[in-house]
Amino acid sequence: MDFQNRVGSKVGSGGVASSSETNRDRRERLRQLALETIDLNKDPYFMRNHLGGYECKLCLTLHTNEGSYLAHTQGKKHMDNLKRRAAKEAADNPQLNGPALAAPRVDVRKFIKIGRPGYKITKQRDPHTLQNSLLFQVDYPEIAEDVEPKHRFMSAFEQKVEAPDRQWQYLLVAAEPYETISFKISSREVDKTAGKFWTFWNKDTKTFFLQLHFKADRTEANTRPTMGFGPSANPLNPYMASVPPPPPPMLPPPTM
Repeated sequence: MDFQNRVGSKVGSGGVASSSETNRDRRERLRQLALETIDLNKDPYFMRNHLGGYECKLCLTLHTNEGSYLAHTQGKKHMDNLKRRAAKEAADNPQLNGPALAAPRVDVRKFIKIGRPGYKITKQRDPHTLQNSLLFQVDYPEIAEDVEPKHRFMSAFEQKVEAPDRQWQYLLVAAEPYETISFKISSREVDKTAGKFWTFWNKDTKTFFLQLHFKADRTEANTRPTMGFGPSANPLNPYMASVPPPPPPMLPPPTM
């Protein structure tokens, strides 16, 4: 054998290691180093299975011995999964990233309830669109300073006072120090277009106004008069004027 012309070799020495042998030797050195410095009992992702092997609970990989697992922990897959887990935990628990910022302290104003306010409800009907509307007028003569009435709608399944009924909904109006009052109205859809739903707080008279229109359903739309000729001849209109049937034809008298 010609030892003289081999690159990187000397007489009496072994051959040049291949890339696979170099990688295998590197992994073995890393394994030995990890065995000396890492305590597997403190690794949260290290698990022994019932077959006598080892598993990585983070990457869901199987290993035949501890050295194989330690070599896996030094690999790219395990490192990437550790970064993803750390990012997910940081997103779920933002307070763990640093000292929590002190929330601004807001003093809650407490009032002694003085009873229910007076109110007035007016039923109206738009002559052009034939939409039913309700006008609420609530008086708050003893309302607290710098407080304006608030309102919101509540479904029948949200309240806990009465048995739920899908045919009704509730309009709540609140202002301190008065008790919150509720109006039980039809569960029809409220028309919130411009001019159909509005609120106004009169600071001088301390009166709160709210007007709402219900959207016209199919029946109401069909009852609208057309050009002054009375109700439209629509078969879906229950209010269409009924026309009496024609009289039966006259029969000739019987002959004797």
